[in-house]
Amino acid sequence: MRINDNFEKLPEVYLFSEVAHRLKDFKEKNPEADVIRMDIGDVTLPLPKCVTDAMHVAVDEMGTTKGFHGYGPEQGYEFLREAIAFTDYRRRFINISADEIFVSDGAKSDLGNLGDIYSADSIVALADPGYPVYLDSAVMSGRGGELQKDGRWSNILYLDCNAENSFKPAVPEAHADIVILCSPANPTGMVFTKEELQKWVEYARREKALIIFDSAYEAYIRDEELPRSIYEIDGADEVAIEVRSFSKTAGFTGLRCGYTVVPKRLKGTDADGKEVSLRKLWNRRQCTKFNGASYVVQRAAEALYSPEGREFVKMATDYYLENAGTIRARMVEAGYTVFGGTDSPYVWIKGKNGLSSWDLFNELLEKYHISSTPGVGFGSEGEGYIRLTGFNSYENTVKAMERLKKPEAGRN
Repeated sequence: MRINDNFEKLPEVYLFSEVAHRLKDFKEKNPEADVIRMDIGDVTLPLPKCVTDAMHVAVDEMGTTKGFHGYGPEQGYEFLREAIAFTDYRRRFINISADEIFVSDGAKSDLGNLGDIYSADSIVALADPGYPVYLDSAVMSGRGGELQKDGRWSNILYLDCNAENSFKPAVPEAHADIVILCSPANPTGMVFTKEELQKWVEYARREKALIIFDSAYEAYIRDEELPRSIYEIDGADEVAIEVRSFSKTAGFTGLRCGYTVVPKRLKGTDADGKEVSLRKLWNRRQCTKFNGASYVVQRAAEALYSPEGREFVKMATDYYLENAGTIRARMVEAGYTVFGGTDSPYVWIKGKNGLSSWDLFNELLEKYHISSTPGVGFGSEGEGYIRLTGFNSYENTVKAMERLKKPEAGRN
């Protein structure tokens, strides 16, 4: 049988796997080392009682004839879709209805799968540095072209993000069919303003492009002037799909649940130039390839929209933001150039004296026993930077930052 050759084009090393490999090697050589993980963006706070209670009730239902649920709707149960539409959108004066929401097993899945509904020869534009799934899924689907000597792919339109533009991708002069944006951004922690997003919506209109807007971290935004949804921008429901997750906002990294918004007004064109509803295409894709998130998990997600659930999400995101603020303040005090850490759980840090990303990774690991994520793994523009996350415990975050004052502290 013939394989999908595009997989062989991908580099053998996946960023987070390489970090894990290096950590394993370090711990084998230094078994007494107390390494504090600030690299992988997994959460540490346990689920709230309202969520676990909802799951217990749902599990008990599943054990009864009357309450048993088999195959659910591929789009998600109405009780959760309506809670999302009302609380996350209509309550914020955004006109999104329940039937424009598709519940999934997480944002990562949808971000990879959305490529099924647009043309195989689409030109994809994405930020560099950016979340690796955006690029790797484009390459896997054959949209990457060929890997060049500079480490970039021939068919990808790269949106360079650097200190000069505050790590926010600017609207390009070149054409793209698909634009992938993330705000608050992973890995840099930067957040678009309404004015900046308006320029992207205008670009999408002009170029007849689709924006895929990853707002998995929107619950971390505290500045009321900053948009939490692209649909706060007039006309965005005609050019954008929005992807969200409960993972980093409510601790669902192990439960797996998220959702994608595909507005009814969003249209594409087929080979004959006829307008086609993208919502219709995504619905068909999900009905064909996805059997829906589990009933128990969707009841758990619904509980997040109760008063207790909303209070927990605020508490949890405040907690991780405090950690990010602690990291930011200490790294600035230590003389590093720092981005992010406000309105975002991610802190983006430039190495001193021209250190490469992996050199800075090794320095923090060997001197301070702190694990980070090398910025170059997010794209060539990330070279010389690392990402630290606020997702560890507050106690470990403070402990790690104290080590920067005394290198020997990491060896205790």
